[in-house]
Amino acid sequence: MFNGFHSPIPPSDAELATQTLNEESSYRFSSFTANDAVTLGLSLRKRFRASQRHAKGKGLVISIQTIAGHTLFACTVGDLGGISGVGDVSLDSWSALEGMMAVVRRTGHSSYYVEKGMGAMGKTPKQLGIQGDYRINGGAFPIWLENAPCCPIAVVGCYSGSSSDDHHLVVNSIRDYLKKMQRDSNPPQPPPPQHQQQHMPQSMSSAVPMPAPTLDRDSALWISEPAVSALHHRSEYDEHGDYGH
Repeated sequence: MFNGFHSPIPPSDAELATQTLNEESSYRFSSFTANDAVTLGLSLRKRFRASQRHAKGKGLVISIQTIAGHTLFACTVGDLGGISGVGDVSLDSWSALEGMMAVVRRTGHSSYYVEKGMGAMGKTPKQLGIQGDYRINGGAFPIWLENAPCCPIAVVGCYSGSSSDDHHLVVNSIRDYLKKMQRDSNPPQPPPPQHQQQHMPQSMSSAVPMPAPTLDRDSALWISEPAVSALHHRSEYDEHGDYGH
């Protein structure tokens, strides 16, 4: 029976693939160093530890690697096993994450885009020639440079077992870190120095003003004033801020 309430229609695989492709095009770095990888990895760890999924006992594995496969950052949020023998993560978690990052190296796109793109086309990994150790699961995202459109420079990945949650965790962390980098590269300029006002004595203020001298074009009295230079200060990274431990 119609009750007047409509449940929201979830986005289709095609819409999610298009949205993910736009994220890949928008979230690009001007530079990416090993220090950036560590800071971004710690941000991922901090965000997940503050999430409801972690409070419910979920674990996470994080890895940031160059496109050639060199590890820049890696950590585990949770334990492999406890007294009961059940852990937040498992050895298969790292295997799954490596398979997701291999998809990024193979295609140049995020693993979530490949997953939703295949769903939109109605194709299987075998039909697209993606077989073997590849893992079609959201959570691995390419790091692109603005001036290097040939291929990604690195891959950021995390795996907790939820394709959508892992993808959004990575994308939101990258988005916020890019905003932080932009703020640091364009700090607010300090206000210009206020010159002290020189007050004329009361006796001179009541005197008759003298007319200004007339200067011809060849006069040497035209002297340009020195420019006032503002000091630019680059704020240091605060390790206890949004991207701290």
